[in-house]
Amino acid sequence: MMNEGGCFKVDERDKQLIRDIAAGDHESFKKLYQLYADYALRTAYGITRNKADASDIVQETFIKVYRHIGSFQQDKSFKPWFYRILVNEARTLIAKRARQPIAIEREQTLDLLNEEEDAEANELLYSALDQLRERDRSILMLKYLIGFKEKEIAHMLELNVNTVKSRLYQARNRLRKILGGEVDEAR
Repeated sequence: MMNEGGCFKVDERDKQLIRDIAAGDHESFKKLYQLYADYALRTAYGITRNKADASDIVQETFIKVYRHIGSFQQDKSFKPWFYRILVNEARTLIAKRARQPIAIEREQTLDLLNEEEDAEANELLYSALDQLRERDRSILMLKYLIGFKEKEIAHMLELNVNTVKSRLYQARNRLRKILGGEVDEAR
């Protein structure tokens, strides 16, 4: 995903789709949507813990991508740009609703889970994730659900790599503590 210099590799398929979208090709936008929608929905859901909010975030993200595709630097990788927009949309929605109580319907938490995993263990994990701050949930989702490396997350969130590593360490310890495990004392 990243080249030796620490930058994201440019995906030629994405690059061609973006050129076509910028030229007004709606079919290419549909293809781009199909490539990214599922993971985007899972990421947004993991951050917000709400299926309807996740759908809204993904929709807003794709609207922004479409509107601003002309300003995208095609010599860069699309994926971090896309996920930065997605995470920012999630943060915006969370900030808007910060004063509203959030109701989480437990049956919804099982909708997006991987079928081969144990539903009871996942519910316990998601319940623990619900207790984390949005910042902790976001970074854990980017790392473990989407599979980004620390350098990639740092680039997307415009943070120092050491800051990302520190936040991941702290978020894992908070999650471990909530789940009743021991917290790592050493880094």
